[in-house]
Amino acid sequence: MLYTGKSILDVANAHDFAIPAFNISDWAMFNGVMDISEEKAAPVIIAIHPDEVSHITTDLIPAMHSRAHRSSVPVAIHWDHGGSYEQIIRAIHAGFTSVMIDASLEPFDQNVAITRKVVEAAHAAGIQVEGELGTIGANDSYGESGAVEIIYTNPDDAVRFVEETGVDSLAIAIGTSHGLYPSDKNPELRHDLLEQIKAAVKIPLVLHGGSSNPDAELRRAVELGVNKINISSDIKVSYHDRMREVLGTDRRLREPNAIQPEALKAMKATAAEKIELFGADGKASLY
Repeated sequence: MLYTGKSILDVANAHDFAIPAFNISDWAMFNGVMDISEEKAAPVIIAIHPDEVSHITTDLIPAMHSRAHRSSVPVAIHWDHGGSYEQIIRAIHAGFTSVMIDASLEPFDQNVAITRKVVEAAHAAGIQVEGELGTIGANDSYGESGAVEIIYTNPDDAVRFVEETGVDSLAIAIGTSHGLYPSDKNPELRHDLLEQIKAAVKIPLVLHGGSSNPDAELRRAVELGVNKINISSDIKVSYHDRMREVLGTDRRLREPNAIQPEALKAMKATAAEKIELFGADGKASLY
């Protein structure tokens, strides 16, 4: 079942769980995420950010639609971290059913203006929009971007932002960072701030940079009102680390069906842990 971002997240908001948004970067990963979501009877958001789009191309989106339409679980296909109005228009034309505009590094008023323009265009096409307020940190320069310094989302600013832009969901900054945490850095979420923001805005809240965070912190974030958590690095590391191990066993290996099954098995195990941690398992029955 193919859903828009709003129709899939509103149910999570009403029933107090979070939907994993798994960033995929190839067709095998997409199918693996779909398989484990169906096994767990869990709604899923397939997230693809611009770097990933440049690799798989938008030509793959119609095939994703086909798989989603025949799936037993709700599926939204989400353009992650769109950097411009033009990118979002491209995403809508390509068939994404959910989009994110990330102008969080801009001054507040400019973030509002850019996001509102995207909302007006996307809503006219029946597509949900995720905005971002505050900045997510960056543990490395690889993949999704982030800020050198985390600027925490202010609850009062969040109210203004939602009212002035009309966004359907809001990515907030409460202490997460993109990428993998180095050994000398420990993530620490501001649950007190999350609680204040959720009480103020009510709409589905999104947590970016969810990889490497302790399970207890993420579980508490879901309890306090986060309805979408982005997971990219964790599943990619599981997938590619196992693939390296398989390839290292025999230099003659060359066929995908001999290389990828073990890598997908490892990725699915990590994805299953996140699905259960976020309380999304079994929730397909609510749709």
